[in-house]
Amino acid sequence: MAGPSVVRDPWLPDRLLRTERDALMPLLRRTPEERFGLRTACPGWTARQVLAHCAAALVRIVEGRLEEGVFLPEANAADVAEREPWPLGRVLDELERGFSEAGPVIAATEDGTLDAVALGEWVHAGDVREAFGEPGAYGGADTLDLALPLLSAASRRRETPALVAELPDRAEPLALGDPVEGRGPARYRGDAATLVRIYSGRPLVGTRYELTGATEQELLIYR
Repeated sequence: MAGPSVVRDPWLPDRLLRTERDALMPLLRRTPEERFGLRTACPGWTARQVLAHCAAALVRIVEGRLEEGVFLPEANAADVAEREPWPLGRVLDELERGFSEAGPVIAATEDGTLDAVALGEWVHAGDVREAFGEPGAYGGADTLDLALPLLSAASRRRETPALVAELPDRAEPLALGDPVEGRGPARYRGDAATLVRIYSGRPLVGTRYELTGATEQELLIYR
């Protein structure tokens, strides 16, 4: 049973990518190269490998190389392996190009199928921030207002159960997912960064939140 339709803002992914570019790239450019070998929340991937994956995904969108299965784990691993011999600067240059140029291509897709890629890039930026020990890994003040509507849309596209999230410092609750017949909406109370962690399957160690009416596993949008 589908929930109410929400009008898509086709340029929202572009704004998120460009805002994240402006925040993330200076951090990456000044970070010593040895820190890019730190492990991230993505099993088996270092910060460098996460960024290589992000760069490859965005530039594939820019260049229209979106053959079937392009974002499956095997294809992602192949893209990362291709970039292993590259100097770090080349990986970062490709990433910056992707952040800058992918948004208009995503905006042009009428069905919004690539919107979740922009959200995923933002989550991966959080993975790298967390690996580097930076504050606000999944809760950057400048990007949350852009990321949360995309998270809500992705939760509906992936048909997660309906949930109402009560977030501090936000006047209105955030609605996510689709109604399930015979089942009321789940309820979440906690901060936005933890909500992002739940939906993206990131570690929840040290977080504090209330979730009723659904399990964390049911809410995953990236599997």
